[in-house]
Amino acid sequence: MGAGLGLGVILIGACAGLLLLGVIVAIWLIGIYNRLAAGRVGVQGAWADIDVQLKRRHDLIPNLVETVKGYAKHEREALEAVIAARARAVGAGSIEDKVAAEGGLTQALGRLMAVAEAYPDLKANANFMQLQGELTSTEDIISRARGGYNGAAGGYNQQLVVFPTNVVASMFGFKQMPFFEVENAAERNAPQVKF
Repeated sequence: MGAGLGLGVILIGACAGLLLLGVIVAIWLIGIYNRLAAGRVGVQGAWADIDVQLKRRHDLIPNLVETVKGYAKHEREALEAVIAARARAVGAGSIEDKVAAEGGLTQALGRLMAVAEAYPDLKANANFMQLQGELTSTEDIISRARGGYNGAAGGYNQQLVVFPTNVVASMFGFKQMPFFEVENAAERNAPQVKF
């Protein structure tokens, strides 16, 4: 009877040990999952900050186009490019699509501003100057928000590739978030000022 009791105690101890190990592994998995979920929510919140400013940008563009249209009647191509780029940006679905569409919109707006330089009366128009100032302010806010988003995305993406978090991330379907990058290589370079 003593041997049977000793074997029973060993089995109970082994089961308790396995149960304790299972609880520790479960707590560990829950901790990693929660950290990944919080990181994803942080990235989504940072994107929402950008999205608010992009909406403001999209709302300013029709007024800017109408103002330019009154002065630059012969610059139809630049105006249509801005309108088409805005439509693509407003209609973009995923973050990747929005990043690409916003890059195209930035390029089209740059061409429109270059056109405006050829019309001194337009550059002196108070409405145009106000819209241009608001658009510049919005672009600055977008730039700062883009930095915050990219920082959040970078931290989150880093979590997804380090071991053992990458194992848990793949088990639960966590995906990397795209960076909001400058598409046009020319926009990365600092402008050269020559006197």
